Amino acid sequence: MKGMKFLTKRRIEAVVFLLVFFGFFGFLGSKMGLPNMMNTIMQTAYSLLLETVFYIMAITVVSGALGNLLVEFGVVRLIEVVLRPLMKPLYNLPGVAALGGVMTFLSDNPAIISLSKDAHFARYFKKYQLISLTNFGTAFGMGLVVIMFMMGKGYLPAALVGLLGAVIGSIVSTRLMQRFILKSNPELDAEISSEAGDEQQISFKSEGSAFLRFLNAILDGGKSGVEIGLAIIPGVLIISTVVMMLTFGAPEGGYAGGAYEGIALLPYLAGKIDFVFKWLFGFESPQLVAFPITALGAVGAALGLIPRFIAEGIINGNAIAVFTAMGMCWSGYLSTHTAMLDSLGFRSLTSKAILAHTVGGLVAGVAAHWLYVLFSLIF
Repeated sequence: MKGMKFLTKRRIEAVVFLLVFFGFFGFLGSKMGLPNMMNTIMQTAYSLLLETVFYIMAITVVSGALGNLLVEFGVVRLIEVVLRPLMKPLYNLPGVAALGGVMTFLSDNPAIISLSKDAHFARYFKKYQLISLTNFGTAFGMGLVVIMFMMGKGYLPAALVGLLGAVIGSIVSTRLMQRFILKSNPELDAEISSEAGDEQQISFKSEGSAFLRFLNAILDGGKSGVEIGLAIIPGVLIISTVVMMLTFGAPEGGYAGGAYEGIALLPYLAGKIDFVFKWLFGFESPQLVAFPITALGAVGAALGLIPRFIAEGIINGNAIAVFTAMGMCWSGYLSTHTAMLDSLGFRSLTSKAILAHTVGGLVAGVAAHWLYVLFSLIF
């Protein structure tokens, strides 16, 4: 009986999937023509691979090498000392949490989890604080990659404003997550361990001469950058291609199966409430809403949209600031939060973490917009 129920469920699921799949692409094909739609999918993915993916991969390799150098020669620990006094008043976290923020900024979201499993690190936290590191760390994930990408496009000041917006969003997300945890699980307001933490034991092993350490750091860091670069390829090629087809319209001569053609559905829908996006984020074009939507699943895929926005002439410093803030803060949290909380043993809190981080990302975008307005007035 159980087998029959399971099979029935799977069959219904299969039918629903086929209806949605063929309904979606059937709708695209009816607007663009089936051959044009297929050609556009392939041409857009190919163009993204050559023009965007390899560029992002180069950034991840360079930033990975740089980040590893900063870790190897103690710069990260020095930054931690500087940021430590801010942790308690801003995030209600012990000062050592600054190390986690810096590590995720230099790499990606999961770095905070590997650090939280270090017993010497975890002893500084109460249980609810350790869980909230999921939101805290995600808010800075791939931060260096995002800022270097924006800098490469000539928007460094706007990207730095966006970084400040991401910090504001991270405070909201972390504090809100802590509030949710204590409200639903008050028993988690307890120390991880009765033993005091020992930051001297939270170390990154260094062996060999300075030259050998330098060489190993840049090679190992570059290798980790390649892994991150490879990991973003599916997101950029699949998610960005679909989002672009929903964002951009037909060229002047009609559909021809070229790259970046589409049905402009997202701008049409966003245009119905355009005043909301303009007031909150300062977006001058409804097409720009595609970036935060894509960043929900993968920030690498969201970055893939920017070169096209620049080519279309619809992007400005304000948009870059908002993109940086929301891209960093959200950083594909919908695809990582479940696994991160599962590794900590608190998968049941995933919905609360996602809700808190959704709010935090929106706050980051709004803050970045108004900070950029202030920045523009001053400079």
